[in-house]
Amino acid sequence: MSSRHVFLKWGSMFINFISRFYIFKESKNKIMKFNLSIFLLLIFIINVSAQKKFSNKFIKEKKILAQKLTQENHKKTQIMVDKVFSFAELGFHEVESSKYLTNILENANFKIDYQISGIPTAWFAKWSNGEGPIIALGSDVDGIPKASQYPGVAYHKPMVKGAPGHGEGHNSGLPVVITAALAVQKIMKENNIKGTLIIWPGIAEEQLGSKAWYVRDGYFDSIDMCIFTHVSSNMSVSWGQATGTGLISVEYTFYGESAHSAGAPWRARSALDAAELMNIGWNYKREHLHPLKRSHSIFRKSGDQPNVVPSEASIWYYLRDVKYDGIMKMYNDANNIAEGAAKMTDTKFSSKVLGSAWPRHFNKVIAETMHENIKEVGLPSWSEKDQKLAKAVQKVVNSNNQNGLATKLSKIGIPQKRFISGGSDDIGDISWKVPTVTLRFPSNIPGLQGHHWSNAITMATPIAHKGATAGAKVVAMTVLDFLLNPNLLEEAKNYFNDIQLKEDTYRPMISKNDPPPTELNTSIMSKYKPLLSKFYYDETKYDTYLDQLGIEYPTLKE
Repeated sequence: MSSRHVFLKWGSMFINFISRFYIFKESKNKIMKFNLSIFLLLIFIINVSAQKKFSNKFIKEKKILAQKLTQENHKKTQIMVDKVFSFAELGFHEVESSKYLTNILENANFKIDYQISGIPTAWFAKWSNGEGPIIALGSDVDGIPKASQYPGVAYHKPMVKGAPGHGEGHNSGLPVVITAALAVQKIMKENNIKGTLIIWPGIAEEQLGSKAWYVRDGYFDSIDMCIFTHVSSNMSVSWGQATGTGLISVEYTFYGESAHSAGAPWRARSALDAAELMNIGWNYKREHLHPLKRSHSIFRKSGDQPNVVPSEASIWYYLRDVKYDGIMKMYNDANNIAEGAAKMTDTKFSSKVLGSAWPRHFNKVIAETMHENIKEVGLPSWSEKDQKLAKAVQKVVNSNNQNGLATKLSKIGIPQKRFISGGSDDIGDISWKVPTVTLRFPSNIPGLQGHHWSNAITMATPIAHKGATAGAKVVAMTVLDFLLNPNLLEEAKNYFNDIQLKEDTYRPMISKNDPPPTELNTSIMSKYKPLLSKFYYDETKYDTYLDQLGIEYPTLKE
């Protein structure tokens, strides 16, 4: 019998004894009272202290095994990476990707909660081996508009002209965490390691349209820690406030009155005039923004035809800053400018939050633990063909870096002395809910511009396949570290509570009533999905997606 069971047995007997004689004993001067809750607390403490301990040797052996298992599953990882690449789905329309990936998890005995937070393509997958740490593993899955690109071809060659594609590389992220989870699951079952694994997708990350809703709706309330992954050109992790910004995504819609543009324009009130005036006003405001702030916009509605004065028009903004307070100040300023534009045109307006992302803050303890595993795994061994492709693409896009793929590991990222502006990711909201880090794994080419067809070139090639397997090894090893060493998890929580939350307090940017903007990208996917479906990868007939497409790897400009 284990020491844990011995403690539980004697603790139970002791509680039973106390319960039988749970009485008040009166004397002349005082009342003696035995409080059962104290004894229950005592037994709980004893039970916790008696949790199974794993030796350093055991932990090391299982981490080596995790690397072996992920390597053995390299083929499955490659198929997942290629398959999701071929779907090329935009945010809120990751239908085929979600169906395919959840099927893999269901076959591995994960229980799937579908359509979470009112998002048709969102899901949480859960597998438990008893009471223990609850560790969430997540990554994004959506593509980029107009990023369709043949993989392995070192110049612009769309598979479907104008169609979406994986010009960010999100097709590789969930294959990384699924591969890692399946390796860890096997080790947990074989060694009776307690704990729970949760896998979840970042739906519509490019619209910042899901993670704040997950947090709002309580999906991370019981989770102990989260490991997120994101495609990169090296292998790295950071702690503290990350570079980049948080943001609020908001659409302003103006309502006027239509009329014949030539016959009776005086009877009209142009909503487009209002939207344009807001755009002008905000552009004057931009002159006075601090350099750390960012803002950009598009017109979503601008009218139907020139001879009808637009009765409805809308403009969509991303408002970014390195601090929550700065974001909300920009939001307030934008509201004032919208109100002014409406008054100038005698129109009305409404606003709708379409997404949000807090500035990211990553956990020091998890990051330092993960970095040691990164050093253990190292970068993949790139072939001559891999490097040829990378250098050719760097040359085509006129990159400042034309040295090919990274061959030296990045150092661990530490808090910067000065804030650095840049992009956003709604993993920020989760990072303020539970201890979180992001593993950046190598599947892309250094020096590319991002959100561009060139970023899709490697994402169904040996470069992405090798990078995903390497990333899966690091994730699996890090999960085992925290499953097998309770002290590490406690330290991560202490950092989160005592240091991170001391700096700031999470306040949602979305309300309880804000729905996720699932209507986004509908028209684009309706147009292109039938065309893209002809290119879906059939792994039963072809070894790789390159084989199916008939691409010689690499294909360079003549």
